[in-house]
Amino acid sequence: MLEGLREQIVEAAPAYLAIGGFVIGLVFGFIVHRTNFCTMGSISDILSFGDYRRFRAWLLAAAVAALGAQGLQVAGIVDLGQSMYLGGNLNWLGNILGGLMFGFGMVLAGGCTSRNLVRVGGGDLRSLVVLLVVGLFAYMSIGGIIGPARDAMQRATAIDLGEGASQSMGAMLAQATGGDTGMLHMGAFVVLVGALLIYCFMDKSFRASPLHLTAGIGIGLCVIAGWALTGLAFDEFAETPVDPISLTYVRPTGDTFEYLARFTAGMVPSFGVTTVFGALVGAFAAAQLAGSFRLTGFADSGDTLRNLAGAALMGSGGVIALGCTIGQAVTGLSTLAFGSLLAFVAIVVGGVFGMKYMERLLMG
Repeated sequence: MLEGLREQIVEAAPAYLAIGGFVIGLVFGFIVHRTNFCTMGSISDILSFGDYRRFRAWLLAAAVAALGAQGLQVAGIVDLGQSMYLGGNLNWLGNILGGLMFGFGMVLAGGCTSRNLVRVGGGDLRSLVVLLVVGLFAYMSIGGIIGPARDAMQRATAIDLGEGASQSMGAMLAQATGGDTGMLHMGAFVVLVGALLIYCFMDKSFRASPLHLTAGIGIGLCVIAGWALTGLAFDEFAETPVDPISLTYVRPTGDTFEYLARFTAGMVPSFGVTTVFGALVGAFAAAQLAGSFRLTGFADSGDTLRNLAGAALMGSGGVIALGCTIGQAVTGLSTLAFGSLLAFVAIVVGGVFGMKYMERLLMG
């Protein structure tokens, strides 16, 4: 049955990826808007009010995604080893530096890339400008004017783990200790997911909050759905195989603007592009149902400059770190990639620095 489904999807992969990506993105955007899920906001809640519930929702999303992704791997639905997160080059400096840049930038821009997408769906025109700059700087950092410096840094600092090696936590532990890769992978999985779940559910206020539980579980399930779809659509014998991936929003934002500008060059959008469109539509639907759709703009020139600077840092930082608060901290971490863990921690640290900077700025 599974092989029949795989063959059916592979035969019309572009259509399945486009439609499936749109549906997954729509659900994601709806959930984020209705639950007020916000990674930047979670750091603000901790520093301002000592409230860890939104932060726990973020961690719960990562735990649920990891449970699902590893289950899909065992079931043969997706080969996570084909994803960009588990390559044999550990870009440790890029993960850390890019994560710090992204975390700091998301504070200046009032939220991460996915949060700004949802705000556009709710009528926030500031976020539309932020996304334009994020997409621009993402492309500048991939193959544009920033690209050579990024590539040179990565070549000079990345650790080559060896031919056929993986930067999964289990594989790296096995390489360091000489132990069994399978056993160490399972151990890393149990420790990581177990620690995340214990931390989340040890808090009574979090357990009693349906809103935060819905956010964490729902977003985790969206990431699982992305892995399942792209895993089934993966065809290693295709002329240009598309590696398995799930939700991430920095490069896809740039890809979306390129698609809009070059529609006639390829009329079927990619999975990443349709997740962007879906998130916009899902957020718009949620805003309409809540009666909260309002057109808003920048407050003043200072607000404009802060948002533009934050967007530039997120666009470049997200590419350097190979992901964002969703792309690395949830999707990447679900593969148990060590680089994703580094990027996740760096994003949080960058966010804390950003909040401290904004406090000093507002206090004059």
